[in-house]
Amino acid sequence: MTLSCSIFGHNPTFRADGRIMRWRCERCGEAQGAKEYASADDARRFAKAFNKRDADDLGKRAPLLGLLPLRLWRALRRR
Repeated sequence: MTLSCSIFGHNPTFRADGRIMRWRCERCGEAQGAKEYASADDARRFAKAFNKRDADDLGKRAPLLGLLPLRLWRALRRR
């Protein structure tokens, strides 16, 4: 295990291999696992959903007052 995994915890990434969804830590590659689903579409759908990070939506679902500067910056950037 790397120092970053010791401090921050593992950062799993998910991928689908047919009906099997596999995951492993992006930082150290150690924490691994697999789960079999009924169909390949289910495995792909779950892998995509689990790979979604909250940081991808930062500023879109932000609290009204707490992240107001970020909302304003995003609005100005879109123009």
